Amino acid sequence: MRLYRDQVIAVGPGKITLLEAIDQTGSISAAARHLNMSYRRAWLLVNETNSSMTKPAVVSSEGGASGGGTRLTDTGRQLIQLYRNAESKALAAAKEDLDALAKLVKA
Repeated sequence: MRLYRDQVIAVGPGKITLLEAIDQTGSISAAARHLNMSYRRAWLLVNETNSSMTKPAVVSSEGGASGGGTRLTDTGRQLIQLYRNAESKALAAAKEDLDALAKLVKA
């Protein structure tokens, strides 16, 4: 499932997975490494997500004695929860069709 804002994917499976990884690791760079993605790609996806929302999903803090970091905002956590809820409901509603499609796929 993807939601678009103009021609940009505002929310989709890759961005949700990235947000989850940022939440787990506390940084964009660690999340990118965890997902085998370049830091630049991860940063661009976060920037697209933040630009697409009414409030940012991710905020970063500058480095310092304790180092910098990145964290999800309430909006970011809500994005994940709503997306995963919608995904579960969609899969449940489409189960019969997905089972039929699976029978058409070679084992």
